[in-house]
Amino acid sequence: MAPIPITIVTGFLGSGKTTLILNLIPQLPQTYKIALLKNEFGDVAIDSQLASSAAISGVQELLNGCICCNLVGQLGDALGTLRKDVAPNRIIVETSGSAFPATLAMEVNRLSRETGYYVLDGVIVVIDVENWKGYEDTSYTAKMQQKYTDLIVFNKWELVDERKYEDCLDRVGDLDLQIATVKSEKGRVDQSLLLGLDSALAKDGDSVHGGYSKDKQPHDHAADHQTEVEVLSVNLVSEGDTAKSVNLDSLETFLLSAPKDEVYRIKAMVSASHPLASSSGDVDGSGPQGDIATYILNWAFGRWTFTFNSANLPAPLSVASSAAESGVSPKHETILRMTIVLARGEASKWKTRIEKGGMIEQEGEGGFLLVDRVV
Repeated sequence: MAPIPITIVTGFLGSGKTTLILNLIPQLPQTYKIALLKNEFGDVAIDSQLASSAAISGVQELLNGCICCNLVGQLGDALGTLRKDVAPNRIIVETSGSAFPATLAMEVNRLSRETGYYVLDGVIVVIDVENWKGYEDTSYTAKMQQKYTDLIVFNKWELVDERKYEDCLDRVGDLDLQIATVKSEKGRVDQSLLLGLDSALAKDGDSVHGGYSKDKQPHDHAADHQTEVEVLSVNLVSEGDTAKSVNLDSLETFLLSAPKDEVYRIKAMVSASHPLASSSGDVDGSGPQGDIATYILNWAFGRWTFTFNSANLPAPLSVASSAAESGVSPKHETILRMTIVLARGEASKWKTRIEKGGMIEQEGEGGFLLVDRVV
């Protein structure tokens, strides 16, 4: 069984973490099960909305302390209870009181190595632009702690002038680290940026491309600031009568070359003759041996997993819509469907790099790429 992805959402009390989660839920398939682990309860009205949500299948509380500090030892027991009692598709850990979630991230990674039940998908820090004063500690130790942050969400930026927002950006820059940042839209960030691709989301074909297409924007306000993230849709189409595999050596080189301040997330369904090792070095051996099968690639801010498609989607993959629009014969096989979520201003550069070849290609000769910018 594939490990349960864990998303950590942290930030000080009142920064908007729960609102971010509430706005995430409607973007997910109705059958998707989320379990929530909290170490405090904030606004009663907001938390009651969260508790009553049908998408939240279970809630565990760790009170009277910061989960990033003295309660971290209880994390394994709490996660184990949720795994056994709820069997969620994803666990969200929401914690307050620490701007440096390194201890918590390291504990999740330890549990992942020791049990194989979990995988860290992303660490998200929510910042209240209206009230945040910057990091009190910018020492070397603080910088090492902050390296575990994958994405900073700036909340409540609409309530301040541009100068205040720019000051927040400068304070993040004080740490001199590659950290992805994005503005929320009144507490909303598109799920394609917050979450990686897992087997449950892969059952929904739209989720492979994050709900994006050339004719369908992720939400009704695509022309606003959310376009600060740009999205590429990549399809690799094979030619010939026999099943083909993606060249995993080239794919790994591509994954290693993507800087996390330019490329935020890479999600793909991949036809491959064998599994690619995850960034941790683990190899998913649950797929068929010696046969081409479909795997789920989830790259998030420099880390990636490559897991057998337990959802039993057909392999080889069906021809994607962009391939069909380009006149590709239905007899051809789309052996890779990929979505790349990038920082603003990066799509054209990466589109050119990918189209030049050598990054995403078929094993052996043949095959061709279709690369479209969809946002």
